[in-house]
Amino acid sequence: MKDFVAELKWRNMIHTIMPGTEDELKKGMATAYVGIDPTADSLHIGHLVSIMILTHFQACGHRPLVVLGGATGMIGDPSFKSQERVLLTPETIQHNQECIRKQLEKFLDFSEDKPNHAQILNNYDWMKGWSFIDFIREIGKHITVNYMMAKDSVKKRIETGISFTEFSYQLMQGYDFLYLFENYDCKLQMGGSDQWGNITTGTELIRRTLDKEAYAITCPLITKADGKKFGKTEKGNVWLDREKTSPYAFYQFWLNLSDEDAARFIRIFTLKSEEEICELEKQHAADPSQRILQKALAKDITIKVHSEEDYNAAIEASQILFGKGTTETLKKLDEQTFLSVFDGVPQFKISKSDIENGIGIIDLVAEKTQVLASKGEVRRALKENSLSINKEKIKEDYIANSSCLLNNKYILVQKGKKNYYIIVVE
Repeated sequence: MKDFVAELKWRNMIHTIMPGTEDELKKGMATAYVGIDPTADSLHIGHLVSIMILTHFQACGHRPLVVLGGATGMIGDPSFKSQERVLLTPETIQHNQECIRKQLEKFLDFSEDKPNHAQILNNYDWMKGWSFIDFIREIGKHITVNYMMAKDSVKKRIETGISFTEFSYQLMQGYDFLYLFENYDCKLQMGGSDQWGNITTGTELIRRTLDKEAYAITCPLITKADGKKFGKTEKGNVWLDREKTSPYAFYQFWLNLSDEDAARFIRIFTLKSEEEICELEKQHAADPSQRILQKALAKDITIKVHSEEDYNAAIEASQILFGKGTTETLKKLDEQTFLSVFDGVPQFKISKSDIENGIGIIDLVAEKTQVLASKGEVRRALKENSLSINKEKIKEDYIANSSCLLNNKYILVQKGKKNYYIIVVE
């Protein structure tokens, strides 16, 4: 077995570790869990740190558990949130759980023939049998209000107001740890540093009810070098679900990281060895313009989350903007990827009736859409051979019709090397 704590240390993935944890893990195969509340039908890359901790844990020979919070997801974790969460219905939570399970299978090995196979559990299964009275009598009596109020995650919400529902969250998460300790021999809980308060409520509950020791490890909350929240873009979270974030946009997120971020994140989000990463760093330092680290990280994580086919398609799509793409490459792009590639490009709308019988290039880009300012500008561009439709150079006799539509809806106009315009045909 590999030394899990040593593995996390060189990857800079430890924020806090409870005394005794390292010695406990050296005794043999251990069981640890991470909790994820199914508040959406996809994970986003902000979840990936906790998932990668479990992935590294399993790679070191230990057994990982993922608790999808069917019960706690109905309550909402108040930790460092400025306002009350919206409560989800049981049906929504169940749907979200099923979607997340499929994503987790790309990171963890659930093969039951292996002694350290991963398991996904739902805390609703052990919470649904409790009555309110029984829970506060049997569990609530062990943790004082003073103890719960002292948590930073609660303190920050006292000023703005916190409901009893959310206040009770840490007690429910604490009971999860107690239940797993007793029924799965799970002695370790892991998560982001914002979860330290909830996790230690669990270790305290185990100590007070069973007079036994449990352990905890938290990882740093990841921010980018510019201080912005990791995984956040101007359009919101970067999701693992291809319908929410296209594989191309996913790949581009990693490819566009700064050198500093790429050096940190390749340690966290890949299983590459220290030797492999050091070699990549040397290659990167020799010629930073080649973006060796970013490319290696983007390839690894895109293939893991999506597929090698999606990775290759993202590479092809990336080349379109740099003049290497062809008409055939363009035609292969699905609508979501096409719009991702040309995000921010000016758009002009025309009706289908405008092109059904065919329309000349000058009328199309100077009258119907004003892609170019005047017919004279169009003629100059055509004379200079700098005007393209769907990556094909065109002449003044070009006629646009329904056959030139991409995804049955779009026409890509290009002037020169870098000026793109999209005509949307509706």
